Amino acid sequence: MTAAGDTGDGGGVPPFGPVPDGGLPGVLGGAPLVLDSGGRIVFWGPGAEELFGRSAREALGRAAVPLLAPEGGTEAVAELFAETLRTGRSRTGSFPVRHGDGGTRPVEFRVTRLLDERGAAYALALAADRSALRRLEREVALSAQVIRQAPNGLAVLDTSLRYVSVNPALERINGLPAAEHLGRTVREVLPGLETVDLLEAAARRVLAVGRPVVDQAVRGRTPAGPDEEHVWSLSLYRLEAPDGTVLGVVISVEDITERHRAEAEAEAARRRLAAVAEASSRIGTTLDLERTAHELASVAVPGLADIAAVDLLEPVTRGRRSALRPADPAVIRALAVAAEDAGDALRAADPPGEVARYGPDRLVTECVRAGRPVLVSRVTDADLPRIARSPEAAGLLGRAGVHSYLAVPLIARGEVLGALDLKRIGNPLPFGEDDLLLARELASRAALQIDNARWYQNAREAALTLQRSLLPAHPPVTGGLEVASRYRPAEATNEVGGDWFDVIPLDGGRTALVVGDVMGSGIAAAASMGRLRTATDTLAVLGLDPALLLEHLDRTAAGLDQAIATCVYAVHDPHTRTCRIASAGHPPPVRLRAGREPELLDLPTGVPLGVGGVAFSAVTVDLEPGDRLVLYTDGLVETRRHSLDERLGTLLSLLGGPDRPLEELCDLLLDALRESHTADDVALLIARATPPSVGGPPAAPGHR
Repeated sequence: MTAAGDTGDGGGVPPFGPVPDGGLPGVLGGAPLVLDSGGRIVFWGPGAEELFGRSAREALGRAAVPLLAPEGGTEAVAELFAETLRTGRSRTGSFPVRHGDGGTRPVEFRVTRLLDERGAAYALALAADRSALRRLEREVALSAQVIRQAPNGLAVLDTSLRYVSVNPALERINGLPAAEHLGRTVREVLPGLETVDLLEAAARRVLAVGRPVVDQAVRGRTPAGPDEEHVWSLSLYRLEAPDGTVLGVVISVEDITERHRAEAEAEAARRRLAAVAEASSRIGTTLDLERTAHELASVAVPGLADIAAVDLLEPVTRGRRSALRPADPAVIRALAVAAEDAGDALRAADPPGEVARYGPDRLVTECVRAGRPVLVSRVTDADLPRIARSPEAAGLLGRAGVHSYLAVPLIARGEVLGALDLKRIGNPLPFGEDDLLLARELASRAALQIDNARWYQNAREAALTLQRSLLPAHPPVTGGLEVASRYRPAEATNEVGGDWFDVIPLDGGRTALVVGDVMGSGIAAAASMGRLRTATDTLAVLGLDPALLLEHLDRTAAGLDQAIATCVYAVHDPHTRTCRIASAGHPPPVRLRAGREPELLDLPTGVPLGVGGVAFSAVTVDLEPGDRLVLYTDGLVETRRHSLDERLGTLLSLLGGPDRPLEELCDLLLDALRESHTADDVALLIARATPPSVGGPPAAPGHR
C-alpha cells in the first residue's frame, strides 16, 4: 500500500529488504514447485509440503502428474505443464489434487517456463489452495466495490501522510481527479483547509498509537467549491497488514455542511427563543412609558448590540399618528439609551427626553417612514452621516469604532411608533440575518408594551388633568382658619384615583373642611369625585349638620354608577371654638394642641358613601386658636408592608415634632410617609384655628 519513494517515516517499514513472515503469501498459503522437461519434481519447498501433505523426500524425483493428479484427472494436469514447457506461455489451471492424507484438495496452479544457462526448460508452478484464493478474491472485490461506491470520501495515506489511494466520492468532494492526489500531502492538495495542522497532527497520532479519531470537524474550501466554505467530518483509522505492519492511515470524509448549518440555525433559534423569553419577562413590567423603553434597551445590550436606543416619533408621544412623506424629516423623542463600553458613541446618542430632527436621508428616518428594518453590516465613513443626527455625532461614532448598524421599526396595531436603534463597537461581528430576526422579534413584542404604556399615559394625563381641574384653589386663610393642602396622584405606573379635598366658606364665619376618597381609579373615579364634590358644595351652603349632609351624599353616591367613597366632613365655628365632625368610613383626623401629644379623634366610623341604609353620627370637638386639624386619605398611611396601627403611630410621631408652618408640615408628612411606586393617590388638608376676626362674622358666602 505504500508508494514508491516512501522513506518509512511514521512507524512504517522500508519498501525493500527483509519483511516479517505473513502478509498476502501467508494468507494464500502459496506453494512453489519446479518440474524438469520430463515432468519430474526437482524442487519441493516447505509450502508444497504443507499444501499437498507430502515431504520433499516423498516428492523429489517423482513424476508430478501421477503423484498429484487423482485417477481420471491426469490428462488435464499433464496438458497444463506440457503446454507451458512447449510454448513458454504461462498457464493457469484449477484441479483437484491428491493430498498425502488420502483425500483431495482443490488447488489452483499458475505455471511459468524457466530456462537455465544451458537452455534446459523447467516448469515453475505456484500453487495455492483454491478455496483460500476464492475467498481472498471475494474480499478484495467486495472491498473495491464498497470503496468505489461509498457515498463518503475515502483516502489512504502512507506513513509519510501522502495519498496512495482515493475513491470517486473523494474526487468529487475535493474537485480533483485521483491522479492529482497521489504522492502528495493533504496540505499540498487542499491549501484552502483552515485546520490542516490539526488534521496532520491527528493522523500522526493514529499512526503512532493506533487509536482511531472519529468525527473530527474540519472546515475550509476545496477546488470543488472555492467560493463557499464547507464543513466536513473526518474519521481516521490506522491501516495494518495481517502481520501488524503499519501501512498508513485511512481517512473517511463526510460533508456535513448542511447539517452544520441546520445545527447552527437551530442553536441560533434557541438563543433567539431564550432572548425573547427573557425579554418577555423583563419588558413591560409597568405601564410607565420611559421605563418600558429602558427595559427594551437594556435587553438588547450587550447580547445583541453595544449601544441601543429606543426612540418614538414625537406626534406618537402626544397620541397622534405620524405618516412621513418622502421629503419629511423624522421628529423623534429619545426615550432610553443603554450601552456597554460604547465610548464616544454614547455621547453621540440623543439624551433621553430630548427631541431631535432627522433629515429624510437619515437611515432611522428611512426605517420609520417605510416601516422596514435598515441593516448596514459594514459601516463605512460614507454611512456615518446617514446614521448620526449631526456631523459632530458622526465624528464621535467614527472615533468610537462603530462598524455595524441596525434600525428596526417599532410597530403596534399597524402603526409605526418609532425605532429600536442598534450599533456594534466592541463586538467584532457584523449584524447578520440571525441578529435581524432577533431584533425584529424584540421590537415586535416591546412595541405592544410601549403602545399600551403610551395610551395608558395619555389616559392617565387626561384623568389627572380632570382631577386637578376639579380640586379647589382655596385661599390660605378662610374665616377662622389658616389652611394648607396637597394632592399627590398615584405613581406613573398606576391610574389616577378619586381623592379630593375642599374648603367651603359658610355663613357666620364658619368653614367646612372636606376630604374624600372615591374607590377605583381613572377617569370614571375622577368624574364620580367631581359629582360628589359638587353635591357637597351645594349641601354645605344649606348649613346642614355634618351627619345629615353625609346622609344626603350617601344617596347621591348610590345614584352614581358603582360609586363607593369614604369621606370626612367637618364644620369649624371660630366663635364657639369648636369643630363638628362626621365620618363615612374614613381614616380618623388628627388634632394637635399646644403642649399635648397629637391625638386621633375618636369618631363614629360610619360606612362608606354609596352603601346606604346606615345612619351617620357627628361629634363636636374643641378647636382653640393655635390648634391644628389634619385630614387625609388612606394613601398617606396605608401600605402593604406595615399594619395600619403602625403607620398611624408614625403619623402621630411626625406631628409631635416642633410647630411648623402648615405648608412645611404638608411637605414633611408627604416626604416621610409617601412611599415610592405607590398605587394610591393622596389628599391632605391641614387647618390651624386662628382668633376670630374683629367686627363679627362675615356675610353669607357666595364663593361659587
